[in-house]
Amino acid sequence: QVQLVESGGALVQPGGSLTLSCEFSKVIYKFIPMAWYRQAPGKQRELVAHITRGGDATYADSMKGRCLIDRDNAKDTVYLQMNSLKPLDTAVYYCNKFPAGSSDFWGQGTQVTVSS
Repeated sequence: QVQLVESGGALVQPGGSLTLSCEFSKVIYKFIPMAWYRQAPGKQRELVAHITRGGDATYADSMKGRCLIDRDNAKDTVYLQMNSLKPLDTAVYYCNKFPAGSSDFWGQGTQVTVSS
């Protein structure tokens, strides 16, 4: 049973923008905090941003001011809008509950590559 499906990743130039989407299929996700995470090559997965059920958002310092997390529980979707992208933002981006660990289910993620 597929629970989390991320999409929207692409190859973009530095300074560009992207909006990622995450569709979730488990009802429980509507009622709990959700988050976006990312994993760059050779690095551990890290938190990018998380959002409460009510829409209060918190951002990692590395992305503060450059991204916006949002959710639409009616559409079972969480979004991540990213601006002013840098090569260091290159990673596979995942959504999941917050907090989430290695023992939790993870989707396949969506690849974001920032390069000229």
